[in-house]
Amino acid sequence: MTTPPSDDPPTTPPQPEGPTTTGSGVVEVRMEAAASGNARIYQAGRDQVVNETVLPEIVLRPVTEVVAPPGLVNLPRHTRTFVGRGDELARLAAALRGGNEVVVSAVHGLGGVGKSTLAAHYALAQARRQDAGRPNPVWWITAESGQAVRTGLARLAVALQPELTTALPLEALAERATAWLAAHQGWLLVLDNVNEVADVQPLLQRVLTGQVLVTSRLGEGWHRLDAQVLRLDVLSEREAIELLTRLAAPELVDGGNLDGAAQPADAGDPGRAAAAVPGESGGLDGAAELVRELGYLPLAIEQAGAYLHQTRIAPREYLESLRRQPAVMYDQVARGGDAERTIARVWRLTLDRLAGTPYAVDVLRVLAWYGAQPVPRTLLDGMDAGQAEVRHALGELAAYNMVTLDRETVTVHRLVQAVTRTPDDADPHRPAAAVDAARALATVLLDTAAAPSPRDPAGWPLWRALLPHVIALTEHAAPRHRHAHDRGPARQDRRLPQRPGLAGERDRAAQQGPRHVRAAAGRGRSGHAVVQ
Repeated sequence: MTTPPSDDPPTTPPQPEGPTTTGSGVVEVRMEAAASGNARIYQAGRDQVVNETVLPEIVLRPVTEVVAPPGLVNLPRHTRTFVGRGDELARLAAALRGGNEVVVSAVHGLGGVGKSTLAAHYALAQARRQDAGRPNPVWWITAESGQAVRTGLARLAVALQPELTTALPLEALAERATAWLAAHQGWLLVLDNVNEVADVQPLLQRVLTGQVLVTSRLGEGWHRLDAQVLRLDVLSEREAIELLTRLAAPELVDGGNLDGAAQPADAGDPGRAAAAVPGESGGLDGAAELVRELGYLPLAIEQAGAYLHQTRIAPREYLESLRRQPAVMYDQVARGGDAERTIARVWRLTLDRLAGTPYAVDVLRVLAWYGAQPVPRTLLDGMDAGQAEVRHALGELAAYNMVTLDRETVTVHRLVQAVTRTPDDADPHRPAAAVDAARALATVLLDTAAAPSPRDPAGWPLWRALLPHVIALTEHAAPRHRHAHDRGPARQDRRLPQRPGLAGERDRAAQQGPRHVRAAAGRGRSGHAVVQ
């Protein structure tokens, strides 16, 4: 009987894997592989298998043909209460209102001043627009490094084409997203917390349309990207009190107990500010004094407000704790808060980046012992470093918004000063020995720079400039501010200015306070003796 031919492929006996020896003694190598999905397998030569992924043409169609899904939004969950900033939002909206060319706006400022919060508020308002000007997509990338930028772009590529999720490696996805941005308009890209301009420069050199909003502590270098620069400052006192109240005692605002409670800014109009600000009549004892001590810095106020709400204490009690245990309070976070987002830790990251700049941290530690008023730059001439090194250190500190410079003076935010002169051996920039050495050096520099006699009219302008810092150094070095390891009046007195004239002014200023300084400055301008 004849067996009909079968449609099935002929079967072959199983072959052993790996090397085998033929009768002639020749070693043969057999390799097996399996393909799945869109993969193909080729054997090149006798000992190499090439696995190639072949995607359908529709997946890798030209980026000009890829349309963003409607309402594509990627923004962080910013639940922080937002107050004020009406002028800044209006300026930001104006800066990003471009024609057919890409527009780049860089928001920079001190760590904790609210750059990311401002950017998120603006981006969310844009994403909620109901008119034809609504951007799409609205995409947020945490851009702390070049690799982080590429990762964020890769995620954008996948959001635009989900079928690419496992089809391409990260670098190829990032390249495709960049090509898509370059080929389309009407999108908003937020590059948050940029540490180096070079990390975002390759991307921004290729895109031709759209809006790019950059946030950074870095205030220099943005001219290379033709960016419009917005420096973000601290809140006003009224805005700071409102923020503290909304966080510490929201019922006072939501319940209407505070007259003129502000309404949230209109989502469709990012330039619209809250109309009114509540006062301090709602029972928050010491709110004005606390926000003033915190220098109106949003992050510090958020940190304090959350702590007040959790512990149910009054602002005045928090202020007393801040003065008694500054190292603890500056690094304290309420339950549910981000332990990495305290003012002490945020600024530690900035100083980490400045660690490679000789004398930068040393200069900041010295300046921390002076007042928050402008400090004459000549005061630092007595440091061991040369003028060029000090000048470079000041420039780097200013670039990261840790200080503010003009041609004659340098100014440091009062809270930056307070944290910097608070010893913490867990912080490499604030060991107790280095803080003590900076206090001693600050005293020597001030004593050396002082005019020979406060009775000499020729020295009055210098006295007016130095006297606030004499007062500040006296107050900061007073026994109630001393560290636990630094006890005894003898040691403390050796660290204070010793020149007779300066010591007398120090004592008089310590007794009479800031009013004496203002009166003295006024008398100097009117031609009378500065010190009475």
